[in-house]
Amino acid sequence: FAVDVLEPGDCCLQLYLVVIIIVLTFKSIKRIDKNEDLPSYFTEKSNESAVKYINRKFPNIDIRGGSQHLSSIQKQKSAVLEGLHSYYESFIDVMEFRDNVYELLNTIDACQCFFDIAVNFDLTKNYLDLIVTYASVFYMLSRIDDKKAIVGLYNCAYEFSNGNSDPSFPRLGQMFIEYDHPWKKLSEEFGPHTKSVTGALLSLRMLYPRRNLSADQWRSAQLLSLLASPAAMLSPTCCDTMACEYLSTEVMERWILIGFLLCHSSLNTNADSQNLWKTALRSGLYLTVIRDEVLNIHKLSEDFFDGLKGYSKRIPDIKECKDYVITNCGALRREKRNFLRNALKELTKVLEDEPALLGPKALYVFMALSFSRDEVLWLVRHAENIPKTKTPEDYADSQLAELLYHMEKLRTLLAQHRYVIQRYHLQYLSQYDALVLNDIIQGMYVCPEEESVLMSSFVSTLSAMSLKHLDAGEEFDLKAFRLDWLRLQAYTSTGKAPLALKDYPDLAKVMNMAQFHTRMMDSVNELLCETADLSILCFHARVFEKLFSQSSEDVSMQRYLTAFPVICSHFSQCLHPLCPEEVSTVSPARQFINMQCFQLCCATISTARNKKLKKSLPKKGDVPKEKPGTESLRKDRAIVTNLDKMHQALTELCASYSICADFTVFKHIIVPAEFLLSQLEIRLNKVIVQMANYNQSTHEIARPSDLLAGIQAYVTSLHSLSCYINIDVTRLVKNVLLQQTQPLDSYGSQTITTLYTNWFLEGLLRQASSALIVHCPTTQCFVNQNTENEQSFHAEEYADICGLRSLAELIGPYGLKFLNENLMWHIISQVGELKKLVSDNMDVLVQMRANFENPDAMSDLQKKLTGCENVLKRMTIIGVILSFRSMVQEALGEVNVSIYCLKDLISPEGDIKVTLSVYEMASAAGLPCEIDPALVSAIANMQTDNSSIEDEFKITCLLLVFIAVSLPTLCLDPNSFYSRAQGGHQNNIHCLATAVNHIAAAMFTVQRKNTRIQLQEFLKVASSILLQLGQNVERMEIKNRDSIYVILHMIVEQSPFLSQDMLETCFPYVLLRNAYREVHKTFIHTMG
Repeated sequence: FAVDVLEPGDCCLQLYLVVIIIVLTFKSIKRIDKNEDLPSYFTEKSNESAVKYINRKFPNIDIRGGSQHLSSIQKQKSAVLEGLHSYYESFIDVMEFRDNVYELLNTIDACQCFFDIAVNFDLTKNYLDLIVTYASVFYMLSRIDDKKAIVGLYNCAYEFSNGNSDPSFPRLGQMFIEYDHPWKKLSEEFGPHTKSVTGALLSLRMLYPRRNLSADQWRSAQLLSLLASPAAMLSPTCCDTMACEYLSTEVMERWILIGFLLCHSSLNTNADSQNLWKTALRSGLYLTVIRDEVLNIHKLSEDFFDGLKGYSKRIPDIKECKDYVITNCGALRREKRNFLRNALKELTKVLEDEPALLGPKALYVFMALSFSRDEVLWLVRHAENIPKTKTPEDYADSQLAELLYHMEKLRTLLAQHRYVIQRYHLQYLSQYDALVLNDIIQGMYVCPEEESVLMSSFVSTLSAMSLKHLDAGEEFDLKAFRLDWLRLQAYTSTGKAPLALKDYPDLAKVMNMAQFHTRMMDSVNELLCETADLSILCFHARVFEKLFSQSSEDVSMQRYLTAFPVICSHFSQCLHPLCPEEVSTVSPARQFINMQCFQLCCATISTARNKKLKKSLPKKGDVPKEKPGTESLRKDRAIVTNLDKMHQALTELCASYSICADFTVFKHIIVPAEFLLSQLEIRLNKVIVQMANYNQSTHEIARPSDLLAGIQAYVTSLHSLSCYINIDVTRLVKNVLLQQTQPLDSYGSQTITTLYTNWFLEGLLRQASSALIVHCPTTQCFVNQNTENEQSFHAEEYADICGLRSLAELIGPYGLKFLNENLMWHIISQVGELKKLVSDNMDVLVQMRANFENPDAMSDLQKKLTGCENVLKRMTIIGVILSFRSMVQEALGEVNVSIYCLKDLISPEGDIKVTLSVYEMASAAGLPCEIDPALVSAIANMQTDNSSIEDEFKITCLLLVFIAVSLPTLCLDPNSFYSRAQGGHQNNIHCLATAVNHIAAAMFTVQRKNTRIQLQEFLKVASSILLQLGQNVERMEIKNRDSIYVILHMIVEQSPFLSQDMLETCFPYVLLRNAYREVHKTFIHTMG
């Protein structure tokens, strides 16, 4: 920043660069102030002695005399240097910045620069910004408690490493000492600059009071209204001070209040200064320093002037202004926001209807945005620090959402109609501004060469602009024009300038107007950042959440609520590309609205629930509750019911999604409608699972038919959303229901597929395996047994035709596939145990297979056989599972009625691989198959300890023999009685027929053997054994003998490989006929 030549143009350019650089320095200081990312050793207990010693001796630190305190620093000097280097360099930057600002301010005074906000706007604005920024830096510096420790630690480590102190440390230490009391030191520094600073501030004496009017005065002047004078609606909006019209009042107040703190002498000598200062003091209690850092300006001013001689009269002025703010300012600002809500609403409606008015009335838009931004930020500053007042409601605004909405709407209109704005202002610049400017230049009687070159370039630049360039899609870049105007302001604002700008107010007026017009060509976005940027709300998250919550409670404001998340798109503007490390700390702010929604919903639900629980029981004599439907009996539509209120609230919330199609927050494009769909997807998944009401401890779950009806009702209500928001509800429902057919949804949570699979396996089938629940082939369902212990559920309500059809509709083929996989796992575990039992009785079974027609030999072998009951028990469990699976498959087939003929051209005798692939597809559609492909796949995947196919085949054949020779033991169970009403046995042994057929078909298919031949062998062995049972007339086996004969008939009847003719060759039909007659004798017939 060194000023080598006292050239005013160079001074101005350096001033411009200083304003940019100081922002970066500010961010570094802020980071230190909050102790963010400080090295761990800085706070380690072992270094406490060193830190205390440095703070006590600073800046005269003797490392030799304090070696006992600084030994820990010497041990880790390299780490200290590396960790504190960036902080030390930041303080060096501040010191160099101070030196260069000293030099720059002295240069400005030496040049006797002239400052007037209405004439040389850019120069004056940058000058006042520099002063305020400079003061703010050293105020922030004074608030960093650890600055001495940081610099002292670094210097000690530097001296330990290099043998001498850092060259910059003495001056840096002296600067810290001087600025322990920053405002006193700053006022001393600015004493010589009082004339320039006061002159710049007094140029605001006409502008600031005109901008700081009450809502009533705005209303009387019909401010921002395009409809106030219809005849002038097409006339361009222009004035002598274009840029001043949208200059932030908050910025002006900061200039005035901080400027007069630094240069306070004119407050006692100049009435204009005093009036300007008092007016600013009456505008609020707090000033923003940077981001969320604020100054309590009245307290600061009172403390500062209390220590100065000759300023005792200013303290009553400060107190009087403070009282005025506390008493009146909240209400005045509230009225301003009310006015701006209506004014922006009118302006938005007019411009939406006639976007061409954005050309001549663009200034109105930026004025409206600037005024609104000032009021929003004033509310945020003071809502964070509400003073003690009788009307705290003035610092809350439940209707702020509407103001934010209209601000965003105006921004959107400017972006949408950029071509309209450019076309209008291009013609304005080339056909008016250029001509007027040329006339003014021609009328000048003094015009030095350099200034003449600049002004000639202005005219030529503007005159060269053509609509052809715009229509050809060329991008305009007029930054050079504006920079040259800034340079001309610097040339013509010095005391000895041959061409004094103050002598040519018309030139300043035209150039300021042309500058605004050029900004409409190429920097509308930058102008929006100046007038409508609300990124500072990122650092006031608590207030932002509070304002959102207040707006959400007002039903009339709910349609504007989306304005709050849209404001988050401004947050990235508070970052700087040279400070990328800040992204990680600021970016999480974009999540606040989502978290706030969760908190708000939880609070609302909790309140409603508590209100419902607190209702007292009705007493005798109380008026009975109204019956459902009474709300339709009302005769007056003005009577609003709770249902009306809720419907209106939902309608307003839905309308809020139409504010914008999308917006960007930290490079994340957010589409509100898609965000709503994603949230609805999460909620719908959770709601469906909650509607299932699964309780793992008690094995309770909702009936599938009830759940299906609930989902249908829920989906019907969701479809009404499409009447208000343009979202694809059908796609949403399909996505959610498809996720519910998988074990886990897209968020890793359990689905109804998992819940019902667990319930049927653990609840229903486990009890069916113990015969507490019976399979009824007649009614195609499972029913509870009549036992002393009452069951927690009725099986027929879940496993009947209606229930299983509902289950098939809910979880579909994918869900049933998952259910089948779990069923197969249980079946395979039983098959493994059966193989072990066969292996244990291998020798006996081989002999029985060879001698099954020899009664005497079989009788002896039967005594050696062990585990008969175990085999039948496990086969019954397999049969129960397979029977349930058959019922589910049948229900799936009935749901998918349009799928048929999938397996008509395939037979088991063909290529088994082709057959199984077709059967797998048919099974997924719910069609019955002769061979169960799922069971074949499960058995094929069983671990067989590297046994050969022949060994497996032998075990399978012996397993069938084992089952056949074990059938007589069923007679010993009193529950083996066949029930005609149920079409099965009380202990589910009729499921043996299903188990034998499916297991045999699957195992022989895997082993590539003929299933029909092997089942014929099983039929012969079983018939022989049962015929031998018929010869025992005195033994216990004859009690349920007829019921066992029925099982043999069921096996043949259900098998696709056996026939009645095969059965009659080995088992007399007369025995089956007599058996059916006997089991039906006990059935009681009733006549209706």
